[in-house]
Amino acid sequence: MTDFELAIAAARAAAAVHQAGGDLQIEAKSSDIDLVTRVDREAEQAIRAVILHARPDDAILGEEEGQAGAGARQWIVDPLDGTLNYAHGFPYYCVSVALQIDGVTEVGVVLDSTRDELFAALRGGGATLNGEPMAVSSEPSLRRSMIATGFAYKADHMAVNVPLFTALLPQARALRRPGAAALDLANLAAGRLDGFWELYLNPWDVAAGMLLVAEAGGQVSDEAGGDYRFGHKTIVASNGALHPALLVALQSAMAGQTSSFE
Repeated sequence: MTDFELAIAAARAAAAVHQAGGDLQIEAKSSDIDLVTRVDREAEQAIRAVILHARPDDAILGEEEGQAGAGARQWIVDPLDGTLNYAHGFPYYCVSVALQIDGVTEVGVVLDSTRDELFAALRGGGATLNGEPMAVSSEPSLRRSMIATGFAYKADHMAVNVPLFTALLPQARALRRPGAAALDLANLAAGRLDGFWELYLNPWDVAAGMLLVAEAGGQVSDEAGGDYRFGHKTIVASNGALHPALLVALQSAMAGQTSSFE
């Protein structure tokens, strides 16, 4: 089994846990809006079982169980991105699986388990949706674009994004906050969204989605237009054509919030 096939198999194992449902056993983590369920934990266990059966020496970084192992090959997984949506029965959530080798993301898979839509990318091999090639949109105008964002769970972190949201709301055709960053990036790669930004994301939120966007012809950066690195405060992604305008709008909105971005 190739790494690409293994990533898909792991994602499908997690999606099966999503679909099985049952008693969610909902608990709060950092706050009463930052949730974890039995499904999150069991879906990650399913991912780890699939990967480690085929690649027992690989390292895995997951949202629920953290880091296990070390080495050149590391899987970065989010077993259920959009937990709050899932807990409320709102059908916007997914599983995200990425493989990095020597710090470079080589495989990225995001599976929307509500629609059975499989977004997949292999570095240098393009991106697909259910096996068919997909590409970003070509919209260059912020005014005609649909942009997505999200808000961190901590109140002080959430507040940092409010002025950005307020500033961009009248500048874009539509602003959306669906609640699952990995799926937002996948839908950007598929041309359904034109741009995306968010603050305070974790590696498992973005690892697969970043590769999807890049392989679909889009662009990912930090708020200054430089390379985005895991742990950086702000990620900005777009179809590429929109990137300059989106960066200018965000930078203008951030100008009055300098202390918050230091």
